Amino acid sequence: MLDSLVGALAGLGVLDTSPEMLALFVGFGLVVGVLFGFFGMGGSFLVTPALLMLDYPAPVAVGSGMAFVFGTAVIATLKHHDLGQVDYKLGVIMITGTTIGIEAGRASVYYLESMGLAGGVISVAYVVLLGGVGAMVTRDALTGDGGGGVDHEAADKDLDEYEIPEIAKTIQRTVRIPPMVTLRGDVRVSAWVITAVAFATGVLSGFLGVGGGFIRMPAMIYAIGVPVPVAVGTDLFEIVFSGGLGSYLYGQGGGVNLGIVAPLLFGSALGARVGSAATAVVDSDEIKVYFGGMLLVGSIAVGIGEVGSYLGNSTLELLGLVLVIGAAVVVAAAVLYTTITSLRVTRRTDSRSTAD
Repeated sequence: MLDSLVGALAGLGVLDTSPEMLALFVGFGLVVGVLFGFFGMGGSFLVTPALLMLDYPAPVAVGSGMAFVFGTAVIATLKHHDLGQVDYKLGVIMITGTTIGIEAGRASVYYLESMGLAGGVISVAYVVLLGGVGAMVTRDALTGDGGGGVDHEAADKDLDEYEIPEIAKTIQRTVRIPPMVTLRGDVRVSAWVITAVAFATGVLSGFLGVGGGFIRMPAMIYAIGVPVPVAVGTDLFEIVFSGGLGSYLYGQGGGVNLGIVAPLLFGSALGARVGSAATAVVDSDEIKVYFGGMLLVGSIAVGIGEVGSYLGNSTLELLGLVLVIGAAVVVAAAVLYTTITSLRVTRRTDSRSTAD
């Protein structure tokens, strides 16, 4: 049995990875899992830049990032399916646009790689993306406008209680190109609007190796008008297919390193359970500002790493890597610390109530 286990690990390429790197990937996966389980959108989009900073080729970094996203999405989708928060009609339409978008993004990566520009262009794109999303999340957290993650109380509301954003209403009234489809929550919208959103986020997924959820989910809410819980569940369902397709396409070109993906998924599976459990006792608004800060630091870190790579300065490259991983670790630690503190306060309150 031991021989078969060793053989299986060797087949996955895990044994080709050094013990130090295995420990790093498991630990990073654990941190990403905590963030994913708690916020509903976590550090999965930090995986690709971290791999680029570790000097993996751009196709391997992007392909392995997509394979990791695929694995985490499968686990989360099953949970949302049980809650009835997946609109399969919407998901199937989005898969069509996303498939085309992923192929366009993947082709762009390999074209840039042939010119020796892929790593630099992808890193710059990450700087802009992480910085922009980080600034938005931080602003929303500080002003109390919400956003930047999943509403943990979303499942407690009926779908007809969600107000459709004005911009989505405007799009629904303006774009009436057939075929029109009716989605869960009595939302009626042109299939072309759905396809456009899917294509744009598909390009993002194929080019950057991310699930695209932190862009796709807000797009489904504000462009299509889908209720929040359905947007979350359907986004994860769509990521299963987009991540699986992207992993397959990159894998065909040798762009998926299972020696990276397997330990990341192992750590993430454990972390996601912890993060999901934490949502029951912690208000995400309390630490959402740290999440936004993590994205901003990640943006700076990727920029530092890219400058270091351009100048051939290993110290700057190491600093960038440490900042990327460190920022994720700090936010995950904040989630765990706040969870433990909340549990202690709850126990004290229960003890006093019992004593009275």
